[in-house]
Amino acid sequence: MKSIVYVFIDASNLWEAQKSSGRLLDFKKLKDYLKSKYCATEIQCFYYSAYPADGTREYSIDGRFRFYTFLKKGLGFTVRKKPLKRIHCNTAEGEIVEEKGNMDVELTIDAMHHLNKYSTAVFFTGDSDFLGLVKYIRSRGKNVFIYSSKNDVSQELRTGADGYIDFLKIEEDIWGNELKYRAKGK
Repeated sequence: MKSIVYVFIDASNLWEAQKSSGRLLDFKKLKDYLKSKYCATEIQCFYYSAYPADGTREYSIDGRFRFYTFLKKGLGFTVRKKPLKRIHCNTAEGEIVEEKGNMDVELTIDAMHHLNKYSTAVFFTGDSDFLGLVKYIRSRGKNVFIYSSKNDVSQELRTGADGYIDFLKIEEDIWGNELKYRAKGK
């Protein structure tokens, strides 16, 4: 029997876990790890990310776009991206700008659209909003696994899938470079 695995990666959830580990994920190693773990004959990876709009940062975001291109062309990922939405809010301290880049709808659409193509769905997220989607996919006879870190996963999601993996505890080498923080003002 063919084991076809579709992987749905919520970049914002992943970023929090990477910050906890102090290292960046190596997406080639991660894809290879998942293919081996689930004995996949085919694996498709989707990556969802919101990025700062032009002119909203003092630094260049060109590196982010090179990363998206690497995921698409170098690793065969499907990349879904959109600019962060900037919301102006008035507070007691004055006007502030909040940024939101929720990609939950895009991820859900892809998981539903491709439902008949995979036998196993792997989600890199900890958001309890996905519990309904996880239950639906499982009700269609599919296996669903959640990858997150223990500090970034809801209890409902952790127990609602066929399995939960704290990817900070994966023993195989899925990590890349050390995480370096941008100096203030750069």
